[in-house]
Amino acid sequence: MTYGERIFAIAPMMDWTDRHCRFLHRQFSKSALLYTEMVVADAVIHGPRERLLGFDAVEHPVALQLGGSDPDKLAEAAAIAVDFGYDEINLNVGCPSDRVQSGTFGACLMREPELVARCVAAMKARVGVPVTVKCRLGVDDQDIETALDSLADAVFAAGSDALWVHARKAWLQGLSPAENRTVPPLDYERVYRLKERLPQRFIGINGGIETSAEVSAHLERTDGVMMGRAAYHRPFVLAEVEAELTGNPQFDDWALIVETMADYAGRHIASGGRLAHVTRHMVGLFQGFPGARRYRQILSIEATKPGAAADVLFKAFEAVDTASERRAA
Repeated sequence: MTYGERIFAIAPMMDWTDRHCRFLHRQFSKSALLYTEMVVADAVIHGPRERLLGFDAVEHPVALQLGGSDPDKLAEAAAIAVDFGYDEINLNVGCPSDRVQSGTFGACLMREPELVARCVAAMKARVGVPVTVKCRLGVDDQDIETALDSLADAVFAAGSDALWVHARKAWLQGLSPAENRTVPPLDYERVYRLKERLPQRFIGINGGIETSAEVSAHLERTDGVMMGRAAYHRPFVLAEVEAELTGNPQFDDWALIVETMADYAGRHIASGGRLAHVTRHMVGLFQGFPGARRYRQILSIEATKPGAAADVLFKAFEAVDTASERRAA
């Protein structure tokens, strides 16, 4: 990972960006930086490491997002992650869930920039890969000018290689995590102002970004763009972004995608997994194509049956007419 160039990334998303999801996303984008779901530092230290941290080599570059607020534990977890081969360690300072708050990490750390800085410094002292932070504009009644500036100044002084900003506030009381992704208004201009104030620092933007054109527009004002739910629900947008940013022809070999995912699913099943672990991330794959509804039905029914095999993917794919023009999503 090099933070001296423009970066397009796929956001860490709880319950979504597991290793199977990341493997799928890599088929559409060879250059995007992939992020794991958030993993709590204590779990990395004491939990089943292969299950929590294992990933396929094709996922590189891939970053582990850690949750925690104890500098020593975060440093130990970061070192373990680097031994697993992760290309970056990211600290979660943006998740607003009650469970995360009870552990004193996530978005509530926006109120404690010096503690966040100590966490960053401890990880930087322990590992040789980039250490980054993902945050919000602020929380609750914080002023977004002073809150974001204070956090940015603290983490960069501690050695953070990048700051990824979800361009919304987080409300720690009164809104669910899902509502916190949509209800607080987006304020991209606030992130742009941060970049203007810190021109030598890597500032990335996240929140509500859905198209390749939007990615390109944000890259005119920031160093990196992170796409979340749009990439999950419509993975093909990643191929559109890849083509937009690299100038290479847009990848659209659907048969190869299905064949690759079926082979991957077969290996997962052979190791004791279930087909549905993989296919749950593939439901939106053919959105906009004739036959997409039937494809979803087959996956939803057949892939969840006990003993389901990878050939269910080929059966579902047969229902889709990829030769027809794709309808706008």
